[in-house]
Amino acid sequence: MKTKIQYYEIRQINDIKEMINSSASLYGDNTAFLTKNKKGGPYKSIKYKELKEDIDALGTSLLDLNLAGKNIAVIGENCYEWMVAYLAVVNGVGVVVPLDKELPEDELINLTKRAEVSAVFYTESYANIFISADIPYKINMSINYNPDNEMSQNHLIEKGKSLIKSGITTYNEIVINPDEMKIILFTSGTTDMAKGVMLCHKNICSVIMSTCKIVHITEKDRTLSILPIHHTFESTLGIMLPLYRGASVAFTEGLKYISNNMLEAQPTVLISVPLILENIYWKIWKQAKKTGQDKKLGKAIQINNKLKKAGIDLSKILFRSIHEKFGGRLRLLVTGAASIDPVVIQGFEDLGIKVTQGYGLTECAPLVAGTPDTFRKVGSVGPAVPGVEIKLIDVDNEGIGEIICRGPNVMLGYYKDKENTDKVLKDGWLHTGDLAYVDSEGCYFIAGRKKNVIITKNGKNIYPEEVEFYLNKNQYIEESLVSGVLDSITGETRIIAQLRPAYDAIFEDFGENIEEKDLHEILKNIIHELNDRMPIYKRIRDFSIRKDEFIKTTTKKIKRHINK
Repeated sequence: MKTKIQYYEIRQINDIKEMINSSASLYGDNTAFLTKNKKGGPYKSIKYKELKEDIDALGTSLLDLNLAGKNIAVIGENCYEWMVAYLAVVNGVGVVVPLDKELPEDELINLTKRAEVSAVFYTESYANIFISADIPYKINMSINYNPDNEMSQNHLIEKGKSLIKSGITTYNEIVINPDEMKIILFTSGTTDMAKGVMLCHKNICSVIMSTCKIVHITEKDRTLSILPIHHTFESTLGIMLPLYRGASVAFTEGLKYISNNMLEAQPTVLISVPLILENIYWKIWKQAKKTGQDKKLGKAIQINNKLKKAGIDLSKILFRSIHEKFGGRLRLLVTGAASIDPVVIQGFEDLGIKVTQGYGLTECAPLVAGTPDTFRKVGSVGPAVPGVEIKLIDVDNEGIGEIICRGPNVMLGYYKDKENTDKVLKDGWLHTGDLAYVDSEGCYFIAGRKKNVIITKNGKNIYPEEVEFYLNKNQYIEESLVSGVLDSITGETRIIAQLRPAYDAIFEDFGENIEEKDLHEILKNIIHELNDRMPIYKRIRDFSIRKDEFIKTTTKKIKRHINK
């Protein structure tokens, strides 16, 4: 029997331009963004009506440069200027191409060629990359206004305001076709070469509305933008969704400034990935143990959980010092992009911070399934979000099959790549390549990637993500990568693992001068203990120690094809 979900009311939007215009009308004097002119400086507020004025002005200037219908790239750190450029392009100029700022220079240039861009917006950090690039227009998004630089974003905005004042309203009058490609978003490429995912306004708007049906966000909420802004998880759910609801978005100054920015911005909602949230959670307990407060904290959790059953929640009082580290107002954590330890979810909720998680992919803009904020099932990514259908195909005897889905969130295809498009889009269904099982209530549990499954000689399926999950739960293992190799003598598939030790924890318990052989013995014992709890065919037969961090995507997923 499927769980009955109580949906929240939403307002209908057909395209992103309509969303911005209606939000400016409904919430004009509300703060849309909090941004800084310089690192360490105070946050300044940008209102919804100011946001709309900047978007319209920049869009008008871009049309004046004859960029109508052109592909335009955007790259840089998370900032207000990035979002204005993105929205100006997508809401009437042409096709926006967000680029991953972590990519090497040659790959960035390659992607601009593949996407056939005619202009690129960039922050100051990326100016040197595009100096000699064969791109007609190179626009600096620096906040420092230089009246002599006609190709600065601020100059173009001022010019656009003058054009609008003179009576030119072409940009404002453009009607958006919600089904037309307006975004090319390159996948992060965890398994192979990046593909250009083609998205339309309908894709993005459907995800915003379906998410708001199951998670309650109001104009009083505020998010802190910490994930890479080019990724659709952040740009759609972390920024555009709050703008749809009249909430505000504060930009972090960088990962090392998160703690300070939390205190300054006082967010109520934080969108992040499991790796970051797990690190934050275990640091709370590490600090409690270091100060001798761990038993007291555990006891307070027990008492509060009992009181919750009686309708009394003292989380804000009992765990005040923890909440204050987050700015004092944090109420909701949203996580996705990878699986998260259920212990961490329960742990945050014990401290009075609700956690919702979802499953999605770039090709679905990104959300496919998600846990409503009214209920949670441990380990599940929830049911399909409203308007989306999910089916499992090729289900094995363990109930695990490949996820296929269809709905208004599904991409148009891969840019100029019919071959790969046809591989994943079949009769309207997107074949995700992700594996899952579903329970009687319609909640899905992700098992891993179809490409990653290790098949033994006798036909057994091993999901490396499952083995990695248990390895990574150990305090002395930072992260791991499990794979299968064929034994040339026996012909059997052997399971091996690369382990990156949690050096801080190891040094703290065994000393910084620990010898290599002793470190190897510690990890060997961990694997022996894990193997004793697993079927023989899943057991790890050998391992190696990795000193450097695994190469990852910007959403902190290990790139398997590179790290093997």
